[in-house]
Amino acid sequence: MTTTGLAGATTGGQGRRVLVVDDEQAITELVAMALRYEGFVVETAASGYQALSSLDTFRPELVVLDVMLPDIDGFSVAERVRRERRDVPVLFLTARDATEDKVRGLTIGGDDYVTKPFSVAELVARVHAVLRRTGGPGGRGDLLVLGDLEMDDDAHEVRRAGQLVDLTATEYRLLRYLLVNARRVLTRAQLLDHVWSYDFGGDAGVLETYVSYLRKKVDFVEPHLIHTVRGVGYVLRPPRDA
Repeated sequence: MTTTGLAGATTGGQGRRVLVVDDEQAITELVAMALRYEGFVVETAASGYQALSSLDTFRPELVVLDVMLPDIDGFSVAERVRRERRDVPVLFLTARDATEDKVRGLTIGGDDYVTKPFSVAELVARVHAVLRRTGGPGGRGDLLVLGDLEMDDDAHEVRRAGQLVDLTATEYRLLRYLLVNARRVLTRAQLLDHVWSYDFGGDAGVLETYVSYLRKKVDFVEPHLIHTVRGVGYVLRPPRDA
């Protein structure tokens, strides 16, 4: 494995909890160090039963999970995670690189599958990507509220001033990221990275187009909540919070 790119990383974990499960201490220490550098709160476990115990005590928001553990295998752990904490994403990190293992891992509910040897920088990027896909702080299924704007993840509905707002899937993802980061200025790069994935290579003008769509659908009443920060990006906030 390699730590190439780690020194240039920027913090972005925002205190989110990650459980790293591997019976090789050198790996758990390396991965934990990299994630803590990114701002995550990290706990480690060296066995499957330790990992399951941590589900209740540590309550992780993501699990980095080895398949080959000394007691029960990672697939069995993942199945228990899915039964007991359905909202917690699982990223497999393992030397088992056979296609059937990858298929099994993803079929039982794994959100990503990284094989050893691995790049620490890539693993950290995968952790960020999984958390972006599965939801922001507070987890999935939350009611996100800013003033009279409400987003219900369970119902996949948005309401403004009590009226239902009809959004496309992309508009929903964009608004959700703005809501999760309400009152925080987000750069164009951050928004493109989150909504259109970190390997987006298209015309950045797509962001301005979708912000325009959102403004028409969300800011149909006063006060307007979506604001442009010239030269930087966008922020969702009431005008008095400017």
